[in-house]
Amino acid sequence: MSSGDACKVSSLRGKVALITGASSGIGAGTSVLFAKLGALLALNGRDVDNLHKVAQQCTEAGAAQPLLVPGDLTDEETVKRTVGETLAHYGRLDVLVNSAGILAMGGIETPDLAQYDKVMNINVRSVYHLTQLCVPHLIETKGSIVNVSSVNGQRSFPGVLAYCMSKSAIDQFTRCTALELASKQVRVNSVCPGVIVTEVHKRAGLDEEQYSQFLAKCKQTHALGRPGEVDEVAQGIAFLASDAASFITGVNLPIDGGRHAMCPR
Repeated sequence: MSSGDACKVSSLRGKVALITGASSGIGAGTSVLFAKLGALLALNGRDVDNLHKVAQQCTEAGAAQPLLVPGDLTDEETVKRTVGETLAHYGRLDVLVNSAGILAMGGIETPDLAQYDKVMNINVRSVYHLTQLCVPHLIETKGSIVNVSSVNGQRSFPGVLAYCMSKSAIDQFTRCTALELASKQVRVNSVCPGVIVTEVHKRAGLDEEQYSQFLAKCKQTHALGRPGEVDEVAQGIAFLASDAASFITGVNLPIDGGRHAMCPR
């Protein structure tokens, strides 16, 4: 491998990246890693205070001050503003990371259609809309898109029905848009994490004891015998976004400690 090839693996230097869900979890960790790799960042998230903290971590990692475009992406005007401000600030877009999403507990017997609408609006509709608006600019730069899906899109689990449906939709969205945009040299991939240590499960309703039991169960539910860390997912996102993955598109990449391959026996 030449030194130039090595740089492809480790660098996003100078690439303009719009990252959603950047105020927490995988989106926040990806933002900091992209900062370390030299990207120019536009960060979206709903928690403004946390977004500022993540931006500070990015600058401490050596990045230029990120552009912050806070807001709820289920609002169509916020989506338009997010893209507009990013383009006005940087003049182009090279990478889109769709990381914004929520987890909600509930199944077919849960008499709450509003929950289904909320999950699908955030996890699918907003991703569709934001990507739609970004595509013309990504075509200009022959850029890339990385969607954050889940092992729940590939395997079936009871009690999180709308979430599983939403992530399955993202996997198909990834493959279909990859084929649609391939002739324009825009790559589209997704990462499919297993259980990752973030606040998402607590926000979905687990208390401390339930969450501890949930993480302990990962010894059995993940082949590697543990939950994953945010940086392990961020590294996969950075790879797929970078020129090191220049011949990869339409992939739903499991980052799940082998969970997708497991079958009870």
